[in-house]
Amino acid sequence: MPYRFPEPRTEPKAPPRTAYLVASGDLRPAANVAGWPLQQQLEKAVTAALGDLGWTIVRAHEPEPEKGHGFIDSQRRGLEVFRTIPPEAPLVVAEAVWQYSHHVLAGLRTHRGPILTVANFDGSWPGLVGLLGLNAGLTKMGRDYSTLWSVDFTDDFFLDGLREWTGTGRITHDASHVRALPDLPPSEERDLGVALAEQLLADKAIVGVFDEGCMGMYNAIIDDELLNPLGIYKERLSQSALYAEMLRVPDDEADAARAWLESAGMRFETGTDEATELTDRQVREQLKMYVAALRIADDFGLDAVGIQYQQGLKDLAPASDLAEGLLNNVDRPPVTSRDGARVLYDGAPLPHFNEADEGVAVDALVTNRIWSAMGLDPATTLHDVRWGERYGDDFVWVWEISGSVPPSHLTGGYAGAVSMRQDPVYFPAGGGTIQGVSKPGEIVWSRLYLADGELHLDLGRATVVELPAEETARRSAATNPEWPIAHVVLHGIGRDQFMARHKANHAQLAYAPDAATADAALTAKAALFERLGVNVHLCGDVAL
Repeated sequence: MPYRFPEPRTEPKAPPRTAYLVASGDLRPAANVAGWPLQQQLEKAVTAALGDLGWTIVRAHEPEPEKGHGFIDSQRRGLEVFRTIPPEAPLVVAEAVWQYSHHVLAGLRTHRGPILTVANFDGSWPGLVGLLGLNAGLTKMGRDYSTLWSVDFTDDFFLDGLREWTGTGRITHDASHVRALPDLPPSEERDLGVALAEQLLADKAIVGVFDEGCMGMYNAIIDDELLNPLGIYKERLSQSALYAEMLRVPDDEADAARAWLESAGMRFETGTDEATELTDRQVREQLKMYVAALRIADDFGLDAVGIQYQQGLKDLAPASDLAEGLLNNVDRPPVTSRDGARVLYDGAPLPHFNEADEGVAVDALVTNRIWSAMGLDPATTLHDVRWGERYGDDFVWVWEISGSVPPSHLTGGYAGAVSMRQDPVYFPAGGGTIQGVSKPGEIVWSRLYLADGELHLDLGRATVVELPAEETARRSAATNPEWPIAHVVLHGIGRDQFMARHKANHAQLAYAPDAATADAALTAKAALFERLGVNVHLCGDVAL
């Protein structure tokens, strides 16, 4: 019997001055349907701008009326779409919403034409967050790309960049704010960083990962071959084990944790509708997750822990955010070992890396050790780089995450924290956040990422500023009012410089009591990462 060979495929050819457009979306149908109108506006604006340059846009996949949207909503769908795209064609990836990068990474990895990623600079949906995550994934895989963003797609920055891309296939952005770490002069901070690095290399650390690859974040997975030389090893855990441990936590333990939080001043905005409101049952389940995470961490001797939550666990349990924020705080409800003999991680955070982002895992663990050694509050958090606008003389970023912020980072601490129902579009099982306004103060921000097969750290200084209550309310309402918000002013970095450079959807931050102490902590952190062999880059105005 003759063998059946596959039919030869003829590669499609693109007409001249024609770009193809794809849109990666969410895996959750409700999110895709809700974000589709804004995506249509984005695509209309990009199509018009290219048309003014004499170019034609061909949408590579038609909207699907039965689904109610036109996003690529699975990796399989992405493979199907890319088979129809001419491999040499200029390609635009347009993102107005959060997207799962792995839906399109297979096609982008082998596409031979120039790639442009585009987002609308708008906080109402997390399109910028999706863009940065996708860019970080392309950087990790070593795929050349260009990137642009705009409020209304009529500004000179966007139009000049688009003109450059159509003419040359690439866009050059201003990176003058970035420089390599110079030789550090002798100081106690340098010596501290080196000593802590050598301790980590000798004694090693374990980060527990409750399932990798949250929401298609290819950029958030760091292979063992790169982690292990830092002295950091993974304990691969299953979210099913976390859920099973939650089932073993008695109601009275979770209720005691809630009573502790309420006595500290935290409020819970509860109702009775499980589908749309935060309920007492959901809060109880969230606090069982908090107890369960600490007990599993104790079982395995973990130095940090990350819970994916999306996908899978979101269909079984309320949101992980309340547990995550509490874990990152020094002062939190006590949890004992199963026999009641020991308080677990007493008087210290158990650093949690939201959404199982392993770049954050390394960063949070290192920051915890430096800040603790310096006698500072070691609480850390990651934020989505969500959006921003000018206020007065400054460009003030809105950094938000879905709730996993330690209360010590909020104005008023627990008294400034309120738990509010997560959006049912993303969180069908409910659960509450730790909502509040980040306190004004000096911070060190950072991001660990992969490029050219090596680990890199971007490191800088910023100030969290206080805005008038009405401006905070406006910004919060324009994004996600149930999420905690930080008003961030980066030192010496413009909006477009940061967007072009940042290789992640997340940014890590930690507070210091004043500018001089923040500078000292940054120096120690730079020295530690340099000793570990990470490529350290200083961004913006940094005093060493």
